Amino acid sequence: MPQKIAIQGYEGSFHQLAAKKFYGNDTAVVCCASFKELVKAAADRKASDAGIMAIENSIAGSILPNYNLLLRSGLKITGEIYLPIRQHLLVNPGVKLSDIREVHSHPMAIQQCLGFLDKFNWKLVETEDTALSARHIHQHKNRHAAAIAGKLAAEMFGLEVLAPNIQTQKHNYTRFLVLQRPENAAKIAGANKASVNFSTDHSKGSLARVLTKIAAAGINLSKLQSMPIPGSDFKYSFHVDMEFDEREQFDRTISAMESITEGLAVLGIYKKGKTEK
Repeated sequence: MPQKIAIQGYEGSFHQLAAKKFYGNDTAVVCCASFKELVKAAADRKASDAGIMAIENSIAGSILPNYNLLLRSGLKITGEIYLPIRQHLLVNPGVKLSDIREVHSHPMAIQQCLGFLDKFNWKLVETEDTALSARHIHQHKNRHAAAIAGKLAAEMFGLEVLAPNIQTQKHNYTRFLVLQRPENAAKIAGANKASVNFSTDHSKGSLARVLTKIAAAGINLSKLQSMPIPGSDFKYSFHVDMEFDEREQFDRTISAMESITEGLAVLGIYKKGKTEK
């Protein structure tokens, strides 16, 4: 029986592609309209087996609200996927460039492809999702409109790739986190990365002391993200991604951090994902 994975967006989206990459091609998805709904579905054993959530993009940066969603959810990070974002111009079969009058897609996808789109006098129509745009083009058999979406959407909705890889920045990756309920988050053999959240007492040099402990342990800090603490007066917590050689090395570092931090929480210990070319 295929795994049911909660994703944000619709069938044919990059979230679904990330789920297939991690769990296999026969993976079933539970489509959620928002990241908040995704986290809720991932936490509900009746709704899904796990969740996959975008957390940052190599061009647009971090999706800050998702860090707070993750903290409040109680879910554990058990893996990560780095997915190359390749945007294509999709049309119904037989449609030519000269037939197109408007292009539909999510605002972010449109922004990513302006270098290509600026060559044409097309109306740009913003929608809520790339895959949903592709589905609408297919359903309405529109011969004067195109969609910007990924290859999976083209395959699912029988659309042709009229112009491939039209994103302006060719090196564009989105990082997705694999989220599981704590009871399903078994210890991962060969884990070499962890995500941790902590706060300090905000005294002078308090953050520097924590970072010094991490550096002294020989651990690579691949991400440091500050986030406002809801309800506080400009106080912040910090999300760090730590890469290590051995689990014992990480455990010792966490023990050393406990006495100089507040609210220390290990959000997940997992294997570092790889970026494909």
